[in-house]
Amino acid sequence: MPHDQTTDIAILGGGLAGLAAGIGLAAHGLDVTVIDRGEPGDQTLESFDGRSSAIAYASCNLLKAIGVWDHLEGRHQPIKEIRVSDGPSLMHLHFDHRDLGAGPLGEMVENRHMRLALHARAKELPNLRHLAPASVTEIERDAATVRLTLADGNTISARLLLGIDGRASQARRAAGITATEWGYDQVGIVCSIEHELPHGGVAHERFLPSGPFAILPLTGNRSSLVWTEKQHLADTVMGLSPRAFEAEVQRRCGDFLGKVKVIGGRWCYPLTLQFADRYTDTRLALVGDAAHGIHPIAGQGLNMGLRDVAALIEVIVDAARAGLDIGSGAVLDRYARWREFDNVTLAGVTDVLNRLFSNDIAPVRIARDLGLAVVDRIPPLRNFFMAHARGTVGTLPKLLSGDRL
Repeated sequence: MPHDQTTDIAILGGGLAGLAAGIGLAAHGLDVTVIDRGEPGDQTLESFDGRSSAIAYASCNLLKAIGVWDHLEGRHQPIKEIRVSDGPSLMHLHFDHRDLGAGPLGEMVENRHMRLALHARAKELPNLRHLAPASVTEIERDAATVRLTLADGNTISARLLLGIDGRASQARRAAGITATEWGYDQVGIVCSIEHELPHGGVAHERFLPSGPFAILPLTGNRSSLVWTEKQHLADTVMGLSPRAFEAEVQRRCGDFLGKVKVIGGRWCYPLTLQFADRYTDTRLALVGDAAHGIHPIAGQGLNMGLRDVAALIEVIVDAARAGLDIGSGAVLDRYARWREFDNVTLAGVTDVLNRLFSNDIAPVRIARDLGLAVVDRIPPLRNFFMAHARGTVGTLPKLLSGDRL
Protein backbone atom coordinates (compact mmCIF):
# COMPACT_ATOMS: atom_id res chain seq x y z
CA MET A 1 0.00 0.00 0.00
CA PRO A 2 1.47 3.44 -0.92
CA HIS A 3 2.71 5.52 1.98
CA ASP A 4 4.05 9.03 2.54
CA GLN A 5 7.55 9.57 3.86
CA THR A 6 8.63 12.84 5.43
CA THR A 7 12.20 14.12 5.21
CA ASP A 8 14.04 17.41 5.64
CA ILE A 9 15.65 17.38 2.19
CA ALA A 10 14.88 15.34 -0.92
CA ILE A 11 17.65 15.05 -3.51
CA LEU A 12 16.79 14.12 -7.06
CA GLY A 13 19.89 12.47 -8.52
CA GLY A 14 22.32 10.07 -6.87
CA GLY A 15 25.45 10.64 -8.94
CA LEU A 16 28.80 11.82 -7.61
CA ALA A 17 27.61 15.29 -6.60
CA GLY A 18 24.16 14.13 -5.51
CA LEU A 19 25.41 11.50 -3.09
CA ALA A 20 28.14 13.85 -1.81
CA ALA A 21 25.46 16.43 -1.00
CA GLY A 22 23.26 13.85 0.70
CA ILE A 23 26.14 12.53 2.77
CA GLY A 24 27.34 15.99 3.76
CA LEU A 25 23.90 17.14 4.86
CA ALA A 26 23.13 13.91 6.71
CA ALA A 27 26.54 14.00 8.42
CA HIS A 28 25.52 17.40 9.82
CA GLY A 29 22.29 16.10 11.33
CA LEU A 30 19.66 16.63 8.63
CA ASP A 31 17.27 13.93 7.47
CA VAL A 32 17.92 13.30 3.76
CA THR A 33 16.40 11.13 1.03
CA VAL A 34 18.31 10.63 -2.24
CA ILE A 35 16.31 9.37 -5.23
CA ASP A 36 18.17 7.99 -8.23
CA ARG A 37 16.98 6.29 -11.41
CA GLY A 38 20.11 4.18 -11.73
CA GLU A 39 20.78 0.76 -10.31
CA PRO A 40 23.66 1.15 -7.80
CA GLY A 41 25.19 -2.16 -8.81
CA ASP A 42 25.35 -1.11 -12.46
CA GLN A 43 26.95 2.25 -11.64
CA THR A 44 29.93 0.60 -9.94
CA LEU A 45 30.79 -1.77 -12.79
CA GLU A 46 34.03 -1.15 -14.70
CA SER A 47 32.01 -1.02 -17.92
CA PHE A 48 29.65 1.75 -16.72
CA ASP A 49 31.41 4.83 -18.11
CA GLY A 50 35.19 4.43 -17.87
CA ARG A 51 35.79 7.99 -16.72
CA SER A 52 38.14 9.24 -14.02
CA SER A 53 38.04 12.61 -12.28
CA ALA A 54 40.71 15.08 -11.24
CA ILE A 55 39.63 16.03 -7.73
CA ALA A 56 41.11 19.41 -6.81
CA TYR A 57 42.88 19.80 -3.47
CA ALA A 58 39.99 21.83 -2.04
CA SER A 59 37.43 19.27 -3.19
CA CYS A 60 39.47 16.56 -1.45
CA ASN A 61 39.05 18.56 1.77
CA LEU A 62 35.27 18.33 1.35
CA LEU A 63 35.36 14.57 0.79
CA LYS A 64 37.55 14.16 3.86
CA ALA A 65 35.27 16.31 6.01
CA ILE A 66 32.15 14.29 5.15
CA GLY A 67 33.82 10.91 5.69
CA VAL A 68 34.09 9.72 2.08
CA TRP A 69 37.88 9.88 1.67
CA ASP A 70 38.52 7.06 4.14
CA HIS A 71 36.75 4.70 1.74
CA LEU A 72 39.17 5.63 -1.08
CA GLU A 73 42.33 4.38 0.59
CA GLY A 74 44.72 3.05 -2.06
CA ARG A 75 42.41 4.21 -4.84
CA HIS A 76 43.66 7.77 -5.45
CA GLN A 77 46.75 9.08 -7.23
CA PRO A 78 48.22 12.46 -6.22
CA ILE A 79 48.69 14.97 -9.05
CA LYS A 80 52.11 16.40 -8.28
CA GLU A 81 52.72 18.31 -11.50
CA ILE A 82 50.79 19.51 -14.55
CA ARG A 83 52.56 20.06 -17.86
CA VAL A 84 50.70 22.01 -20.53
CA SER A 85 52.01 22.14 -24.11
CA ASP A 86 50.72 23.33 -27.47
CA GLY A 87 51.19 20.56 -30.01
CA PRO A 88 54.81 20.33 -31.22
CA SER A 89 55.70 23.80 -29.88
CA LEU A 90 58.65 24.05 -27.49
CA MET A 91 56.69 26.58 -25.42
CA HIS A 92 55.02 25.04 -22.39
CA LEU A 93 53.61 25.71 -18.93
CA HIS A 94 54.71 23.68 -15.92
CA PHE A 95 52.91 23.56 -12.57
CA ASP A 96 54.72 21.90 -9.65
CA HIS A 97 53.01 21.66 -6.26
CA ARG A 98 56.37 22.16 -4.52
CA ASP A 99 56.45 25.76 -5.77
CA LEU A 100 53.52 26.49 -3.47
CA GLY A 101 55.02 24.63 -0.52
CA ALA A 102 51.69 22.84 -0.17
CA GLY A 103 50.08 19.48 -0.81
CA PRO A 104 49.38 18.02 -4.26
CA LEU A 105 47.42 19.94 -6.88
CA GLY A 106 44.72 17.31 -6.61
CA GLU A 107 44.03 13.60 -6.80
CA MET A 108 42.98 11.37 -9.69
CA VAL A 109 40.17 8.96 -8.81
CA GLU A 110 38.35 6.58 -11.11
CA ASN A 111 34.63 7.39 -11.06
CA ARG A 112 33.80 3.77 -10.30
CA HIS A 113 35.87 3.89 -7.12
CA MET A 114 34.33 7.23 -6.17
CA ARG A 115 30.86 5.72 -6.46
CA LEU A 116 31.86 2.73 -4.33
CA ALA A 117 33.22 5.09 -1.66
CA LEU A 118 30.08 7.25 -1.71
CA HIS A 119 27.79 4.23 -1.45
CA ALA A 120 29.84 2.81 1.43
CA ARG A 121 29.73 6.10 3.35
CA ALA A 122 26.00 6.54 2.67
CA LYS A 123 25.28 3.19 4.32
CA GLU A 124 26.95 4.43 7.53
CA LEU A 125 24.43 7.26 8.01
CA PRO A 126 21.06 6.16 9.44
CA ASN A 127 19.41 9.49 8.57
CA LEU A 128 20.26 9.11 4.86
CA ARG A 129 17.97 7.01 2.66
CA HIS A 130 19.19 6.14 -0.82
CA LEU A 131 16.27 5.05 -2.98
CA ALA A 132 17.60 3.41 -6.14
CA PRO A 133 16.48 2.49 -8.65
CA ALA A 134 13.52 4.82 -8.22
CA SER A 135 11.92 7.47 -10.38
CA VAL A 136 9.75 10.51 -9.70
CA THR A 137 6.57 10.92 -11.75
CA GLU A 138 5.32 14.19 -10.25
CA ILE A 139 6.89 17.14 -8.46
CA GLU A 140 4.69 19.55 -6.50
CA ARG A 141 6.09 22.59 -4.69
CA ASP A 142 4.42 25.40 -2.82
CA ALA A 143 5.37 27.97 -0.21
CA ALA A 144 5.22 25.39 2.58
CA THR A 145 6.48 22.07 1.25
CA VAL A 146 7.68 19.83 -1.57
CA ARG A 147 5.78 16.68 -2.48
CA LEU A 148 7.22 14.02 -4.77
CA THR A 149 5.26 11.12 -6.21
CA LEU A 150 7.31 8.04 -7.09
CA ALA A 151 6.60 5.54 -9.86
CA ASP A 152 5.68 2.93 -7.24
CA GLY A 153 2.94 5.20 -5.86
CA ASN A 154 4.79 6.20 -2.69
CA THR A 155 5.20 9.89 -1.89
CA ILE A 156 7.89 11.95 -0.19
CA SER A 157 7.26 15.24 1.57
CA ALA A 158 10.23 17.55 2.19
CA ARG A 159 11.09 21.09 3.16
CA LEU A 160 13.56 21.43 0.28
CA LEU A 161 14.25 19.74 -3.06
CA LEU A 162 17.76 19.67 -4.52
CA GLY A 163 18.00 19.01 -8.25
CA ILE A 164 21.34 17.27 -8.75
CA ASP A 165 20.15 15.14 -11.63
CA GLY A 166 22.45 16.07 -14.49
CA ARG A 167 22.27 18.17 -17.62
CA ALA A 168 18.82 16.87 -18.60
CA SER A 169 17.57 17.67 -15.08
CA GLN A 170 13.98 16.66 -14.42
CA ALA A 171 13.90 19.03 -11.44
CA ARG A 172 14.98 21.97 -13.59
CA ARG A 173 12.51 21.22 -16.36
CA ALA A 174 9.61 20.69 -13.93
CA ALA A 175 10.32 24.13 -12.45
CA GLY A 176 10.25 25.74 -15.89
CA ILE A 177 13.85 26.94 -15.56
CA THR A 178 15.37 27.34 -19.00
CA ALA A 179 18.98 26.52 -19.83
CA THR A 180 21.28 28.06 -22.43
CA GLU A 181 23.29 25.46 -24.35
CA TRP A 182 25.58 25.21 -27.33
CA GLY A 183 27.71 22.44 -28.75
CA TYR A 184 31.41 22.47 -29.57
CA ASP A 185 31.27 20.11 -32.56
CA GLN A 186 33.62 17.97 -30.49
CA VAL A 187 33.46 14.69 -28.59
CA GLY A 188 35.48 13.43 -25.65
CA ILE A 189 36.88 9.93 -26.15
CA VAL A 190 37.84 8.30 -22.86
CA CYS A 191 39.91 5.21 -22.13
CA SER A 192 42.61 3.96 -19.76
CA ILE A 193 46.10 2.73 -20.54
CA GLU A 194 48.87 0.75 -18.91
CA HIS A 195 52.43 1.84 -19.63
CA GLU A 196 55.95 0.53 -19.14
CA LEU A 197 57.39 3.57 -17.37
CA PRO A 198 56.06 5.37 -14.26
CA HIS A 199 54.15 8.62 -14.72
CA GLY A 200 55.60 10.23 -11.58
CA GLY A 201 52.24 11.76 -10.69
CA VAL A 202 52.47 14.16 -13.66
CA ALA A 203 49.36 15.14 -15.62
CA HIS A 204 49.88 16.18 -19.23
CA GLU A 205 47.56 18.32 -21.33
CA ARG A 206 48.48 18.79 -24.96
CA PHE A 207 46.56 21.20 -27.12
CA LEU A 208 46.01 19.87 -30.63
CA PRO A 209 43.97 21.38 -33.52
CA SER A 210 41.07 19.02 -32.79
CA GLY A 211 41.10 19.86 -29.06
CA PRO A 212 43.02 18.96 -25.88
CA PHE A 213 44.56 15.54 -25.35
CA ALA A 214 45.03 14.79 -21.64
CA ILE A 215 47.10 12.02 -20.06
CA LEU A 216 46.11 11.83 -16.40
CA PRO A 217 47.95 9.65 -13.83
CA LEU A 218 46.13 6.80 -12.10
CA THR A 219 47.41 4.41 -9.44
CA GLY A 220 50.21 2.13 -10.59
CA ASN A 221 51.61 2.38 -14.09
CA ARG A 222 48.25 3.44 -15.48
CA SER A 223 46.78 6.64 -16.88
CA SER A 224 43.40 7.92 -17.99
CA LEU A 225 43.14 9.50 -21.43
CA VAL A 226 40.68 12.22 -22.43
CA TRP A 227 40.99 12.67 -26.17
CA THR A 228 39.02 15.56 -27.67
CA GLU A 229 38.18 14.98 -31.31
CA LYS A 230 36.08 16.68 -33.99
CA GLN A 231 32.49 15.42 -34.05
CA HIS A 232 32.64 14.24 -37.66
CA LEU A 233 35.61 11.97 -36.85
CA ALA A 234 34.02 10.34 -33.80
CA ASP A 235 32.58 7.32 -35.63
CA THR A 236 35.89 6.74 -37.42
CA VAL A 237 37.93 6.75 -34.20
CA MET A 238 35.41 4.68 -32.26
CA GLY A 239 35.24 2.23 -35.16
CA LEU A 240 38.97 1.51 -35.22
CA SER A 241 40.00 -2.05 -34.44
CA PRO A 242 41.57 -2.54 -30.98
CA ARG A 243 45.00 -2.80 -32.57
CA ALA A 244 44.58 0.34 -34.72
CA PHE A 245 43.11 2.31 -31.82
CA GLU A 246 46.01 1.33 -29.57
CA ALA A 247 48.51 2.32 -32.27
CA GLU A 248 46.88 5.77 -32.54
CA VAL A 249 46.97 6.15 -28.75
CA GLN A 250 50.66 5.25 -28.74
CA ARG A 251 51.35 7.80 -31.48
CA ARG A 252 49.59 10.57 -29.57
CA CYS A 253 51.20 9.68 -26.23
CA GLY A 254 54.70 9.43 -27.67
CA ASP A 255 57.37 7.32 -26.00
CA PHE A 256 57.90 9.07 -22.64
CA LEU A 257 55.78 6.37 -20.93
CA GLY A 258 57.29 3.53 -22.97
CA LYS A 259 54.97 1.08 -24.64
CA VAL A 260 51.30 1.66 -23.85
CA LYS A 261 48.40 -0.78 -23.80
CA VAL A 262 44.73 0.17 -23.82
CA ILE A 263 42.90 -1.54 -20.96
CA GLY A 264 39.15 -1.90 -20.72
CA GLY A 265 36.76 -0.22 -23.13
CA ARG A 266 36.52 3.15 -24.81
CA TRP A 267 33.71 5.66 -24.45
CA CYS A 268 32.60 8.70 -26.43
CA TYR A 269 30.71 11.72 -25.07
CA PRO A 270 29.44 14.84 -26.89
CA LEU A 271 30.90 18.09 -25.53
CA THR A 272 28.63 21.04 -24.84
CA LEU A 273 28.38 24.13 -22.68
CA GLN A 274 25.17 24.58 -20.68
CA PHE A 275 24.06 26.83 -17.86
CA ALA A 276 20.68 27.29 -16.18
CA ASP A 277 19.20 30.76 -16.33
CA ARG A 278 18.74 30.65 -12.55
CA TYR A 279 19.73 28.26 -9.77
CA THR A 280 16.70 28.42 -7.47
CA ASP A 281 12.92 28.44 -7.39
CA THR A 282 10.31 27.88 -4.68
CA ARG A 283 11.90 25.33 -2.29
CA LEU A 284 14.26 24.20 -5.04
CA ALA A 285 18.00 24.57 -5.64
CA LEU A 286 19.93 23.28 -8.66
CA VAL A 287 23.40 21.85 -8.10
CA GLY A 288 26.19 20.53 -10.31
CA ASP A 289 25.42 19.63 -13.92
CA ALA A 290 21.75 20.47 -13.44
CA ALA A 291 22.89 24.10 -13.05
CA HIS A 292 25.98 24.14 -15.29
CA GLY A 293 27.98 21.93 -17.61
CA ILE A 294 31.31 22.96 -19.09
CA HIS A 295 34.01 21.74 -21.48
CA PRO A 296 36.43 19.28 -19.81
CA ILE A 297 39.47 21.28 -20.97
CA ALA A 298 40.48 22.20 -17.39
CA GLY A 299 39.06 19.13 -15.63
CA GLN A 300 36.85 21.33 -13.46
CA GLY A 301 33.34 20.00 -14.12
CA LEU A 302 32.99 17.80 -11.04
CA ASN A 303 34.92 20.28 -8.91
CA MET A 304 32.39 22.99 -9.79
CA GLY A 305 29.65 20.65 -8.59
CA LEU A 306 31.49 19.84 -5.36
CA ARG A 307 32.00 23.56 -4.71
CA ASP A 308 28.24 23.97 -5.13
CA VAL A 309 27.74 21.13 -2.65
CA ALA A 310 30.10 22.63 -0.06
CA ALA A 311 28.44 26.06 -0.30
CA LEU A 312 24.94 24.60 -0.09
CA ILE A 313 25.80 22.44 2.93
CA GLU A 314 27.16 25.49 4.74
CA VAL A 315 24.14 27.65 3.90
CA ILE A 316 21.62 24.99 4.91
CA VAL A 317 23.41 23.91 8.09
CA ASP A 318 23.82 27.54 9.19
CA ALA A 319 20.08 28.10 8.65
CA ALA A 320 19.10 24.91 10.48
CA ARG A 321 21.26 25.79 13.48
CA ALA A 322 19.71 29.27 13.60
CA GLY A 323 16.22 27.77 13.57
CA LEU A 324 15.42 29.20 10.13
CA ASP A 325 13.41 27.59 7.34
CA ILE A 326 16.02 25.74 5.28
CA GLY A 327 13.89 25.98 2.15
CA SER A 328 13.15 29.69 2.34
CA GLY A 329 13.97 32.08 -0.49
CA ALA A 330 16.45 33.98 1.68
CA VAL A 331 18.48 30.84 2.41
CA LEU A 332 18.49 29.67 -1.21
CA ASP A 333 19.34 33.15 -2.51
CA ARG A 334 22.49 33.09 -0.39
CA TYR A 335 23.54 29.88 -2.13
CA ALA A 336 22.77 31.25 -5.60
CA ARG A 337 24.66 34.50 -5.01
CA TRP A 338 27.66 32.57 -3.73
CA ARG A 339 27.92 30.18 -6.64
CA GLU A 340 26.53 31.78 -9.80
CA PHE A 341 29.33 34.27 -10.47
CA ASP A 342 32.10 31.72 -9.90
CA ASN A 343 30.43 29.15 -12.15
CA VAL A 344 29.64 31.57 -14.98
CA THR A 345 33.20 32.91 -14.87
CA LEU A 346 34.75 29.44 -15.08
CA ALA A 347 32.35 28.41 -17.85
CA GLY A 348 33.44 31.48 -19.82
CA VAL A 349 37.13 30.80 -19.23
CA THR A 350 36.90 27.17 -20.39
CA ASP A 351 34.90 28.22 -23.44
CA VAL A 352 37.51 30.81 -24.44
CA LEU A 353 40.41 28.41 -23.80
CA ASN A 354 38.83 25.71 -25.94
CA ARG A 355 38.20 28.11 -28.82
CA LEU A 356 41.68 29.59 -28.49
CA PHE A 357 43.54 26.28 -28.48
CA SER A 358 41.34 24.08 -30.70
CA ASN A 359 42.60 25.51 -33.96
CA ASP A 360 45.77 25.78 -36.01
CA ILE A 361 45.57 29.40 -37.15
CA ALA A 362 49.20 30.60 -37.25
CA PRO A 363 48.85 34.06 -35.60
CA VAL A 364 46.65 32.61 -32.85
CA ARG A 365 49.05 29.72 -32.31
CA ILE A 366 52.03 32.09 -31.97
CA ALA A 367 50.16 34.32 -29.51
CA ARG A 368 49.03 31.46 -27.28
CA ASP A 369 52.50 29.88 -27.27
CA LEU A 370 53.98 33.17 -26.13
CA GLY A 371 51.28 33.38 -23.48
CA LEU A 372 52.19 29.94 -22.12
CA ALA A 373 55.87 30.91 -22.04
CA VAL A 374 55.20 34.21 -20.26
CA VAL A 375 53.07 32.60 -17.54
CA ASP A 376 55.67 29.86 -17.05
CA ARG A 377 58.44 32.43 -16.51
CA ILE A 378 56.62 34.63 -13.98
CA PRO A 379 56.43 32.65 -10.72
CA PRO A 380 53.71 34.77 -9.00
CA LEU A 381 51.47 34.49 -12.06
CA ARG A 382 52.18 30.77 -12.42
CA ASN A 383 51.44 30.22 -8.72
CA PHE A 384 48.15 32.09 -9.08
CA PHE A 385 47.04 29.69 -11.82
CA MET A 386 48.23 26.76 -9.68
CA ALA A 387 46.10 27.98 -6.79
CA HIS A 388 43.13 28.02 -9.17
CA ALA A 389 43.90 24.43 -10.18
CA ARG A 390 43.94 23.46 -6.49
CA GLY A 391 40.59 25.21 -5.99
CA THR A 392 41.92 27.46 -3.23
CA VAL A 393 41.12 30.88 -4.73
CA GLY A 394 38.19 33.07 -3.72
CA THR A 395 35.76 32.98 -0.81
CA LEU A 396 35.71 29.27 -0.07
CA PRO A 397 33.09 27.36 1.89
CA LYS A 398 34.55 26.10 5.16
CA LEU A 399 34.48 22.45 4.07
CA LEU A 400 36.72 23.27 1.10
CA SER A 401 39.20 25.07 3.34
CA GLY A 402 39.57 22.09 5.65
CA ASP A 403 37.52 23.75 8.43
CA ARG A 404 34.52 22.35 10.26
CA LEU A 405 31.08 23.91 10.18
